[in-house]
Amino acid sequence: MLELTESARDELEAYFKDKDKETIRIYLAPGGCSGPRLALGLDPAGDDDVSEEAGGFTFCINKDLLEQIKGAKIDLTPMGFLVEPTVPLPESAGGGCGGCCGGCGSH
Repeated sequence: MLELTESARDELEAYFKDKDKETIRIYLAPGGCSGPRLALGLDPAGDDDVSEEAGGFTFCINKDLLEQIKGAKIDLTPMGFLVEPTVPLPESAGGGCGGCCGGCGSH
């Protein structure tokens, strides 16, 4: 289900260096014009979740979301963590940058 890159694991190790390792949730976050995206947060698993160990960390994800995306790759970019679903999420009806509010300066 999960792939955790070495750079993402190293960043998580650094974050939890002086803390207890908590469960890391993969969740669907709003994405504005470009639609929803997967994100990470600290949150214990619940009854509707699946948990998995990867790279020495425990991750959880809602069963229905996991059924939709089939798995995820967690990587680190200069902008932070990137969670890429195995099966892409549907794109927003907004049509991408400039499709809803023009906030990207494309008008």
